[in-house]
Amino acid sequence: MKMRRNAKGFTLIELLIVVAIIGIIAAIAVPGLLRARMSGNEASAIGSLRSINSAQSTYSSSCAGNGYAVALADLAKPAPGSNQGFVSPDLDPVVSPSTVAGAARKSGYDVALAKDGSAGVVVQTPAANTCNTSANDAVSAYYGSADPATRGQTGQRSFATDVRNTIYFSNTAAIANPIPGATSVLQ
Repeated sequence: MKMRRNAKGFTLIELLIVVAIIGIIAAIAVPGLLRARMSGNEASAIGSLRSINSAQSTYSSSCAGNGYAVALADLAKPAPGSNQGFVSPDLDPVVSPSTVAGAARKSGYDVALAKDGSAGVVVQTPAANTCNTSANDAVSAYYGSADPATRGQTGQRSFATDVRNTIYFSNTAAIANPIPGATSVLQ
């Protein structure tokens, strides 16, 4: 069989070279894309904890007689005369449920709120006396955490905060409640 001299198009070898080059470029780009996604998820988790700190401050001063909520569901309930909770709906465990009880899943992180595990934490205001009739008593200290749903895929670091409004992180495991003194502070 004779080839035409004026035949136009690509040979099989040329197409294989182009496919190989695209494969090499994809192999270089995909890990960077995954790292960027994890970094974005971690930034969202930090933002969620800052939002919780702000919501706790507002809840304490206007609704709970200087006490703090111990559940995200309590912060998600609006005060009388308002249709907005103290935190955004994406931190409401009913709207964004997690596999962790009482936590909200946001951007690959399980965000949770609890009573601070330190000694001396007391009830400040009974649940029935809070302005939004919370399900839980308002206490003198809280603990908030954000842990990756799948460590190494949705995020690498765990984060936590408390009444000090400081955000702490750990590269290897979830942060204990109460936050240990040697835990690294996020700059």
